[in-house]
Parts: sequence; C-alpha cells; structure tokens
Amino acid sequence: MDTKTAALKPNALGVLGILFFVLSAQAPLTGIAGAMPIAIALGNGPGVPAAYAVAGLVILLFSVGFVTMGRHVVNAGAFYTYIGKGLGQGAGRVSAGIALFAYCTIQAAMYGLYGATVSGLIPIGVPWWVWTLVTMVVVQVLGAAGIEIGARVLAVFVLAEFSILLVFSLVTLVTGGGPEGLGFGASFSPGALLQGAPGVALMFAVASMFGFEATAIYGEEAREPRKTVPRATYLAVVVVTGFFAFTSWMLVSAHGASKAADAAGAALGGGDSTVFVFAPIADQFGGWVNGVLPILLATSLFAGILAFHNSANRYLFSLGRDRLLHSRVCSLNKRQAPWFAGCVQTVIAIVLVVPFAVAGQDPVLTLFSWFSGVAVLAMMVLYLLTSLSVVVFFRRTRLDTRPWQTVIAPGLGAIGIAGAIAVILANFTTLIGG
Repeated sequence: MDTKTAALKPNALGVLGILFFVLSAQAPLTGIAGAMPIAIALGNGPGVPAAYAVAGLVILLFSVGFVTMGRHVVNAGAFYTYIGKGLGQGAGRVSAGIALFAYCTIQAAMYGLYGATVSGLIPIGVPWWVWTLVTMVVVQVLGAAGIEIGARVLAVFVLAEFSILLVFSLVTLVTGGGPEGLGFGASFSPGALLQGAPGVALMFAVASMFGFEATAIYGEEAREPRKTVPRATYLAVVVVTGFFAFTSWMLVSAHGASKAADAAGAALGGGDSTVFVFAPIADQFGGWVNGVLPILLATSLFAGILAFHNSANRYLFSLGRDRLLHSRVCSLNKRQAPWFAGCVQTVIAIVLVVPFAVAGQDPVLTLFSWFSGVAVLAMMVLYLLTSLSVVVFFRRTRLDTRPWQTVIAPGLGAIGIAGAIAVILANFTTLIGG
C-alpha cells in the first residue's frame, strides 16, 4: 500500500466526541478514588484542591502553544510530529518512542488495577490476569470497530462516573459542606497549598491531567480540525481542572479540613484508599452507593484503557505512514480504523502485563504503581519538548507572530513543566510505590 496516502476516517468526531476520549483517558473516578487520597495523606492535606488548580494553570499555559501549533500541523502523530517540526526529525523520532512508551505503560498500569478491581467484584476464584486478558480482546474489537463506536461506548461510562461525583459535590456545596463548613481558605489559600509536602500533591495533580493531549491525535478524524481540536483541548483542560479541584474540595469539606489528612491516612493504612471517597458519598446517598461505585471504578478503568489503546495505535499508524515502522502498521479496515496497529498495541500490552502474572506479583502494588510512575515522567518530558519546539518552530517559520501564543505562554508552560519534572523526580519513589 502507499503509506503516504493512508488516511484515517475524516469528519468522524466532533468536539464532544474528542472530549469523551480525553476524559476517558483521565479516568476521573480512578483519579479521585485512587490518587487523591494518597495526595492528601502524603502531600499537603486539605490543600490538595489548590494543587489541582496550579497544575491546571500550568497545563493551560502549555495548551496555548500546543493548540497554536495544531492549527498548522494536523497529524495523528501529534507530539512526535510537533517536536520534529521544531527541534528536528531526530528529536521527533526519539519523542515518538517516548510517547509510545508512555501510552503503552499507562495502559498496562490501568490493566493491573482493572484486573484487581474486577476480580474483587466477581469473587469466583478467577485470577486477575484472566479478566485482564479477556478485556484486551474486547478492547481490540472495539478499537477495530471504528472511532465512532468507541466514542459512544466511552460517553456512557464517562457520564456515569462524572454524574455521581458531580451530584455529590453539588449537594455538599449547597448544604454548606461538612462538619467544619466549606473551608475554602483551608483548601485554596497560599498557606494551604504550601503546607506539608506540596511537591507530592502537585505530582499527583499533574498525573491526573494525563491524556488531555489526545485532542491532537484525533485531528485527522475531527470535523474541521483547526476549530474542533483547539476547542476540545481548552474545554478538556478547563473541565478536568475544575472537576478535580471542585470534587477534591468537597471531599475534604465532607471529612472536615482538619481531619481530612488523618482520614486519608487511615484509608491507606486499611489497604483501600477508595474508602476515603466512597464513605462520604454513601453517607449522603445511602449504602447502595457502595455497590455501584466499585462497578463505576471498573468501567472508569475500562474507558481509560480503551482511550489509551486508540491513542497508541494512532501513533503506530502515523509512524508507519512516515516509514519509521513497517508499512503494514498503516493497514486500515473497512471502517478506516488502524486495525493492524491495534493488534500490535494489544501484543505490547500482553508483553507488559504477562510477566507480572507469571511472577505472581500484586497487580496494584507493582504493575499499577511502577508503570503509572514512569509513564507520567515520560509524558512530562514530552510536554517540555513540545513547548520548546513550539517556540523554535514559530521563530523560524514566522507562520504566527503573536507573542503570547508563540513565545510567552509556551515559555511559561515550559518553566512550569520543568518544575513539575523536578518535583516528580524528587518524589519518584512515592509515585512508584517505593
């Protein structure tokens, strides 16, 4: 086949379709129930909502240059294409490897937590890795079925998990918060942000933003990509930042600002961090929630897994089209979906997951913790390289001479991301569980 003419299905996704892929990759319930209690217990306690707000600001600054570049470069390779345009093809090819590493390892990490969650929901003595392998087949089928099918499936899961958390947060806000009131200052003041170990909180907050950049990956399949992708990107960053900051604030309020850190620590000590989140929601809505939320956690993880599968196979497709991989990776089925790239991605997932199953390792303490840590670090490196590339690209081509979009915002974003990388490295053992 002619790899240069291979093209994904055009006009398949609108703003909301792309948004659902992004929100699915960020797995909101997983981030809230899994990561947030750790950030509160080990980080800056009730000041975690402020850490989400700061992380969102940094990502928003990054997005300005990212979106501006996207108006001139539309390619499923996104990061590696952007970096190659600004910093040279050598840097672009290296970044392609880093991007694939990041997407495949974060997906493998989610498979670990997913397998453990499902085996707990269905206690019939089936090992966690059996559920994981079965799900890999389902994900492969959905990925090959076409981008529209995947978007519809993800929309259902994302709306379900968003709805229950958002309703809880709104009810808590309207009723005046928990035993100590809403405690806005205890969560959003400069003192709250800087107390305890703010670096740890910021690290987990940045990790929760993982996946927003997928807006550019779907540019070739978007309707009017030069309008759709920027809108989806900004909307994704604003929605995710607002959601995590608001929900974490209401959960801190529900426990009481002075007691939140101890409550999160007790949940971690008990071996189930989700108790910190699920308990106040159950108190508000009733015990039935304890049966529903674990199911939503499993569907949240499934949605994230499917989203990262689609991101990775589009990277593989783009690399094949640019003749950096075998041309077979460009193979499209009748739905113009990159089915062979999807098969390759599924094989990579099997290769990453199976050794942990064979070794009898705990899928949460090893597979999930280790791979999520290295994936976040890899993605932050890509953010930094992309910010630098944006500045170089526009300085050289002069396709856009607006200072804010091409120099100031990308520069500030690069500084913030470099700081986040330093924080992640300083707290890396916490991120990967020791």
